[in-house]
Amino acid sequence: MPPRKSRARGNGAADGALPANLSGDDLADYYRRMALCRAIDERIWALNRQGKVPIAASSQGHEAAQLGSLLAAEKDGDCFLFPYYRDLALKFAAGITAEEVMRSFMGKAGDPYSNGRQFPLQGADLPRKIIQISNVVAAGLTQSVGYALACKMRGEQTVVLVYFGDGASSQGETHEAMNFAAVHKLPVIFICENNRYAISVPQRKQMGVEEVASRAAGYGFPGFAIDGMDFIGCYEATREAINSARAQGPVLLEMKVERFMSHTTDDDDRRYRPPDEVTQARQRDPLITFGNLLLEQGVLTQEQIDHAAADALAAVDAATDAADNASPPDVSTLHQMVYSG
Repeated sequence: MPPRKSRARGNGAADGALPANLSGDDLADYYRRMALCRAIDERIWALNRQGKVPIAASSQGHEAAQLGSLLAAEKDGDCFLFPYYRDLALKFAAGITAEEVMRSFMGKAGDPYSNGRQFPLQGADLPRKIIQISNVVAAGLTQSVGYALACKMRGEQTVVLVYFGDGASSQGETHEAMNFAAVHKLPVIFICENNRYAISVPQRKQMGVEEVASRAAGYGFPGFAIDGMDFIGCYEATREAINSARAQGPVLLEMKVERFMSHTTDDDDRRYRPPDEVTQARQRDPLITFGNLLLEQGVLTQEQIDHAAADALAAVDAATDAADNASPPDVSTLHQMVYSG
């Protein structure tokens, strides 16, 4: 990757081309994962309205960016992930079960991150190479570069992928993390999921640049703006960035996505977004465009796509019932997994 440049990448789905290093089975598997992610995200939102889930931040509209980059990380086999609070699809697709997700959002025992003691899916999932300790905006960036430095000092081949939103790009931790990573040429990829809203603040009121990716030039490493609604494009960009980060140091990927839902279940985006904005955004729904691409390429049939939707709904129904009937964490565990004074 050439240094200090920002550019837009082509839309793989629009081009109609599939990467030669991906099999049909890879793509079909990821379509099914995406369908399941969407189904559970929609169910979590509904459960919040029923009073069974206290809060959630939806990943609807972000799935191509999250799963495309995850596929690249899985194919590489030597990556570690630092997601952020909107990365439900990423963490779910990485391997936890639908029931574990539901237990986490309902605060039940069996949550694989914190056993129902923290914000949903917040904590460490070391078997799946994931850490997301804090819900504080941008806090994971400094943690991620520390992890990358440790990997470099130990002589490991690990590349760290750290995710954040466009609002986080205005935080001081982001500058500190990127500057530190650049100075030490750390193997880290900064992935900005830019949905153009920091809660209710549009991008034009957050920053004086059109692309977050352009900021990479100020640190001396490459930055690229890509279509975050394009699964194939996100996969290819991340695959290239992994190779570059391992050989040369940091890369910034700005994945331009759409946020279909409000900031969280506690927000009402109708107060600050034009009425037709989400309607127009949904015309590029990654679940639909990715499915259409696989249909066009003969990877999936319409029957298989319909089965994927039905299977996802059945899995979410079963997970909802199991988590709803599960017990909360036992009070005797209150002082476990905390530091002693």
